[in-house]
Amino acid sequence: MKYTTLIAVLAFGLTACQKSDDAPSPQTAPEATTPEPMESVTMQEPRADKRPHEMTLHGISRTDDYFWLRDDERSDPDVIAYLEAENGFFDEAMAHTEEMQSTLYDEMVARLDPDESSVPYDKDGWWYYYRYEPDKDYAIYARRKGSMEADEEILVDGNQRAEGHDYYSLANLEMSDDHRYAAMAEDTLSRRIHEIRILDTQTGEFLPEVIGNANASIAWSADGDYLFYLDKDPETLLAYRVMRHKLGTDPAEDELVYEEKDNRFYTGLGRSRSGDFIMLVHRETETSEVKLLPADQPLGEFRIFLPREAGHEYSIDHANGRFFIRSNWDAENFRVLSTTDLATSADKSTWKEVIPHREDAMIREIQAFDEWLVVGERKDGLRQVRVIALDGSLDRYLDADSESYVMWPGTNVNTDTSTVRYGYSSLTTPTQTWEVDLQTGETTLLKAQRVLGGFDSADYSSKRMMITARDGTEVPVSLAYHKNTALDGSAPALVYAYGSYGSSTDPWFRNSVVSLLDRGFVYAIAHIRGGQEMGRQWYEQGRLMNKKNTFTDFVDATRALQEQGLIDPERTFAMGGSAGGLLMGAVVNMAPELYHGVIAAVPFVDVVTTMLDESIPLTSNEWNEWGDPREKEAFEYMLSYSPYDNVSEQDYPNLMVTTGLHDSQVQYFEPAKWVAKLREKRTDDNRLIMKTNMEAGHGGASGRYRAYEEVAEEYAFLVDLAGMEK
Repeated sequence: MKYTTLIAVLAFGLTACQKSDDAPSPQTAPEATTPEPMESVTMQEPRADKRPHEMTLHGISRTDDYFWLRDDERSDPDVIAYLEAENGFFDEAMAHTEEMQSTLYDEMVARLDPDESSVPYDKDGWWYYYRYEPDKDYAIYARRKGSMEADEEILVDGNQRAEGHDYYSLANLEMSDDHRYAAMAEDTLSRRIHEIRILDTQTGEFLPEVIGNANASIAWSADGDYLFYLDKDPETLLAYRVMRHKLGTDPAEDELVYEEKDNRFYTGLGRSRSGDFIMLVHRETETSEVKLLPADQPLGEFRIFLPREAGHEYSIDHANGRFFIRSNWDAENFRVLSTTDLATSADKSTWKEVIPHREDAMIREIQAFDEWLVVGERKDGLRQVRVIALDGSLDRYLDADSESYVMWPGTNVNTDTSTVRYGYSSLTTPTQTWEVDLQTGETTLLKAQRVLGGFDSADYSSKRMMITARDGTEVPVSLAYHKNTALDGSAPALVYAYGSYGSSTDPWFRNSVVSLLDRGFVYAIAHIRGGQEMGRQWYEQGRLMNKKNTFTDFVDATRALQEQGLIDPERTFAMGGSAGGLLMGAVVNMAPELYHGVIAAVPFVDVVTTMLDESIPLTSNEWNEWGDPREKEAFEYMLSYSPYDNVSEQDYPNLMVTTGLHDSQVQYFEPAKWVAKLREKRTDDNRLIMKTNMEAGHGGASGRYRAYEEVAEEYAFLVDLAGMEK
């Protein structure tokens, strides 16, 4: 969706990227050493009771001995005791790395700019921005009237709002059109269930009404009298009801505007960038639908722009009385069309083509301006920005100076302008915010992310290579390494990937990775099928009945790096989270010999059982991603790769598994069951440890600094296994 939220436009760059004084010198990368076994653990590893649970479908019976670890209330004493026993075992197993964890953490936070702030943007004469204060975890959202020289007015101090909570997230902050009211969506449990509060900036006080059980999406009516939001299903946690709240009234009296009956669809809500419309978007993996309501008619009814059609994905932007439609109608990689008449928008034959479909480039997003289109494209596996004059006088790509990079349309809240912001980053280049004048072509660097602690981009190298998968497909791999690290087969390596939902893993600069590069690691991103790095077909080749391509691509990429003599086969590590954790679970079943250690973060590993249970959040609307196991063919295919169902009596690499008790995306019991079964079946004596964050959910710890504690713990696991003492 192309509507703008204050949180969304200020979000980029929340984590700066720097380096500490006590880190290894960039000029002297550590020499490779032979990995030593991790210190022995005296505490006996936990063993979960086996309580057989029988399941039969399509004539196939399965016995799940650890099904009992599922407790939807998170209060069963036996379950909590087991998780706490695993945590105790984890702590003891990692105790000898505490100094390393501390060193890594200190390096990472030393690279952070203590006074990090966003590039301010102007909306109706108000300059909005966020900033951090030294040693504080959460951003402060503020504004100034007229110019940045005016007095600061703080809207939200995340540090104050987080007090008394183990977890805090300000997921959205929306200003009313007159800039008086600030509506904010806050999550204090990490299950993406939000409370919405409304701040009156004239009085500095919150209005008495508090809206609970809400999605983070918020949209104001033009007059500021009404607030639209999404109510969540308490069981599936899907946002499914659109509610209208009148300021100053009890939320219990809020009116139901629309209810989504098809639980395969996600629902989103916001304002168009023009501000003229409130947009309601419904989408599932391969189908979408947009409804519009004039923002100055809050008591009216939403009008369907184009009814949902199976297999048709579209999104719209609006500027200067014209709708621009990004659509895959007869266009696998999408094209852009337009119309000016909402009354006939449901007739696709009235749409006029603006940007035709191309086989070699996929259109990711569009930003419409009164006289321009800014297009985020993916071409040759890289994110690029294309700018087009609607009068036909200009059509060009913005320049990049790296072999492997990321470029994206930036924060552009006004449509009546010819100056456009865009962002740039690479594995060795911290995030930059640029502005281009589309009339003159002149570019201006507005902000380069400050990286402290002696970091110098010139000390690092990055490259992009292609490997050949087993079916002949060429798969891109991005590499980053210290310039003193030889790619001669002696360097330890961390191979990372995701590979699902069409979500691409782009070569961003990552603060934490610098600590690995400084220790002589090679960091590799395998751009495997299931993402969209190489266009829509890349995604299609890695989902549903093609899902195994995701796993074999990763294995083949790892093997190619080893066989080409670029990385040390004895010190090759892998990491992935969520659906990337599914990837980790699959590859350790398929090719455990390739990896000395694996980190599986919040891993989705019990694919079949979860996809059969519609009471679990986010199940039914993911059938078009994984398959519907109620169908025999899909059931058998999913069962053939589901990590939990395929644990066998074999050697596994060293494994670190993390989860969150309150995770609403991947329930804690999936990794818990997986670890319990691994303990039962494996034939090795390698390290197998699991940590459950008893307060957090899918995103782990909140806070700018606290999040690095978890990363430092994970990297200490890798560095220790690599045989490094520092």
